[in-house]
Amino acid sequence: MTTPRLQLTGITKRYPGVVANNGVSLSVKPGEIHAVLGENGAGKSTLMKIIYGSVKPDEGSVMFNGRPVHIRNQQEARALGISMVFQHFSLFDTLTVAENVWLGLDKSLTLTEVTASITAKAAEYGLDIDPARPVHTLSVGEMQRVEIIRALLTNPQLLILDEPTSVLTPQAVEKLFVVLRKLASEGCSILYISHKLHEIRELCTGCTVLRGGQVTGECDPRQESNASLSRMMIGA
Repeated sequence: MTTPRLQLTGITKRYPGVVANNGVSLSVKPGEIHAVLGENGAGKSTLMKIIYGSVKPDEGSVMFNGRPVHIRNQQEARALGISMVFQHFSLFDTLTVAENVWLGLDKSLTLTEVTASITAKAAEYGLDIDPARPVHTLSVGEMQRVEIIRALLTNPQLLILDEPTSVLTPQAVEKLFVVLRKLASEGCSILYISHKLHEIRELCTGCTVLRGGQVTGECDPRQESNASLSRMMIGA
């Protein structure tokens, strides 16, 4: 048996008046594109923030590459090999692509070195972007490319994408899928958070379904229909 890249067991997170995650367990293999499917409010984002060190769970354990970990912040997550591209981008409009990426990395590299790294990574994964362009001149799809490149420059073993296609054109979605499949083929595990059933069935090889903060199903989405996934997601 291959050691899971990520193993969550019994993750629970309570807020006043609501249990966001209730005993959630999830396992992701190396090189797997694993969907986390659920409606708004199902607990997907809270779970991802726990994995990325932004939120501390009240109960449960996290294992990464077979070792128990306690991730206290995003810096520790990135040091372990976990990166995340959020649904809402954190880019400064007045700065260039390279300056934005540089800000998100540790300062051991110069801006010139980061610029060269962006160009190389963009070419490697077909993420066409000019490091010298100001962010305010970019399309939404291009802004997402910047966020993905910034994540890839940390050489992640696990990449988390939160609703990555919500702002993309169909052509941009296809380009994104090419990038994600290449990453997976190289051994990077991907957690793909979405509520779009057709995308999950096309892209992902595993799926954990959440409803009301609990796991209501685990499956290979390629073997499911939209109707069967929907039943797990909404209970109808």
